[in-house]
Amino acid sequence: MPMSSSKSALRLSENMDADGRITEAGEARLVATIAEFADLARSSKCVELMPFATSALREATNSEEVLGRVRALTGVDLEVLSGDEEARLTFLAVRRWFGWSAGRIINLDIGGGSLEMSNGGDEEPDVALSLQLGAGRLTREWLRDDPPGKRKIAVLRDWLDAELVAPSKTLIEPGKPDLAVGTSKTFRSLARLTGAAPSAAGPRVRRTLTSSGLRQLIAFISRMTAADRAELEGVSSDRSQQLVAGALVAEASMRALSLDSIEICPWALREGLILRKLDTEPNGGPVILPPAEPVARAESA
Repeated sequence: MPMSSSKSALRLSENMDADGRITEAGEARLVATIAEFADLARSSKCVELMPFATSALREATNSEEVLGRVRALTGVDLEVLSGDEEARLTFLAVRRWFGWSAGRIINLDIGGGSLEMSNGGDEEPDVALSLQLGAGRLTREWLRDDPPGKRKIAVLRDWLDAELVAPSKTLIEPGKPDLAVGTSKTFRSLARLTGAAPSAAGPRVRRTLTSSGLRQLIAFISRMTAADRAELEGVSSDRSQQLVAGALVAEASMRALSLDSIEICPWALREGLILRKLDTEPNGGPVILPPAEPVARAESA
């Protein structure tokens, strides 16, 4: 069990300009947040960090510049995961959660910038895909109106169906799944809104998301403003804006793969990274946190 857990919503995929660069405001938030969490880890007597970044920094045209400034101002060197690594590590976490008896698993994970899809019967998936179909990205590119119009919803639905034809065929080639799984906050929120148990019930409670329930939910939330969606149980204010896009990606993915329902897994990328490290470096030495001075400079910047 974790000693403590803290989160901060950066939404970097929503802080990118027309040229694909992370904005100054987005970079400032990133630096300040990393400084804050490095200081929190230090005060908690944590001597090892596993800092990583995903799609937003992976795809930003000024990624190297931003990573360099983060390193200079906080002393923290972010590892940028590839889309393939992200999908494979998430799959490892799902496999360890459900175990070998689950058989062949297909996993779907919706992030802010990308959709990860994987299929396998072992701990390493046979197929791991990363598509630029994240909820934040699609909200920024397709659903700027609040609430989004019916026309936009219909056009985005058709576009997603077309985008997923080839990837879904590739994903299913190794074999049909015995178990379909969804990871990420988006899937957890959608399941909660369609009747799954709240997080307070604990991680071991079975939670599912059905295609029929998802269709009904989309018809409901697509007529609401982001502020109204934030009032729904299980939806945080930082996720309410991109919830409709996330629901449409989930619906299209399940439709492309002919999935009537999926199981929600509480473990995802973070747990996959930890498990892989425990598997490969059981006796490795700790990575010592940088001294406090660089962090203090970042906080005053």
